Amino acid sequence: MEPSGVASGPLSGLRIVTLAVNVPGPAAAARLRGFGASVVKVEPPSGDPLMHQNTAWYRALSTGQEVVRLNLKEAGDFALLEGYLAGADLFLTSSRTGALERLGLDPDGLRRKHPRLCGVAITGYPSPRGDEPGHDLTYLADHGLLTPPEMPRSLLADLAGAERAVSEALALLIGRERGIGEAGAHVEVPLSEAAAYLAEPLRYGITAPGAHLGGGFAGYGLYEASDGWIAVAALEPHFWEKLRAELGLGDAGREDLEGIFRRETAAHWEDWASARDLPVAALKGTPPDGRPGTEHRTTTMTEER
Repeated sequence: MEPSGVASGPLSGLRIVTLAVNVPGPAAAARLRGFGASVVKVEPPSGDPLMHQNTAWYRALSTGQEVVRLNLKEAGDFALLEGYLAGADLFLTSSRTGALERLGLDPDGLRRKHPRLCGVAITGYPSPRGDEPGHDLTYLADHGLLTPPEMPRSLLADLAGAERAVSEALALLIGRERGIGEAGAHVEVPLSEAAAYLAEPLRYGITAPGAHLGGGFAGYGLYEASDGWIAVAALEPHFWEKLRAELGLGDAGREDLEGIFRRETAAHWEDWASARDLPVAALKGTPPDGRPGTEHRTTTMTEER
């Protein structure tokens, strides 16, 4: 795949080489490409597994990048990778720690050969657990972010990890240019820690069942309409007071709102709220039985780490 056009932005002139396949690494590389960096994506001979799982998303994440396939166990192909790294500013990986060490692509090996090259390693767990296997689903399970039997509708840890990788990459590159710290510093971005960060509202209790944002406050929750569901987020006092006033309610509770919202369609309530500057949205993609999320019961495979 050849790059299409030259992106402009704050990272123009910087070059990124990525070995990261599946979701977190490609999502991070796409974001950095959007900031203007040029990206060389090195895939294994069989290609990125995401290409076989979802071609459309794979192509979207690879847009504007130079994609090459190399067998890094072969000397000639490994030499090609070294050529790319010689002129690069950032090296992005998502392989297990042991696999990178065997190839001499661990931080110590890279510093010896490419002292100005910054590195971001997306891992499953932090060192010394870098070789333990895991996926988005197991990271979410570790931190109580699943509601069986429904499968999550997004790859939350993977995408949160991608954003963390972007932040760490920017910090490394800025630090290098300002002469702060090592010229070619390397950091880990464990996806399990990204999941832990997403779980902080639950850990502190604000989204626990019955807590203020976990169903305890009637102005913030999910309500059944006549043909689906709506999300009501009248969190601030002025929204909550206005919602009750527009519905003709005084000291409204959840049962009062449930009775009213069932009278009309979800689209009706979304339009009604929009006209009154109230935060209400119809749930998109709700299955026919009206239970959000029940049609998504298959997993999307991400890279085993």
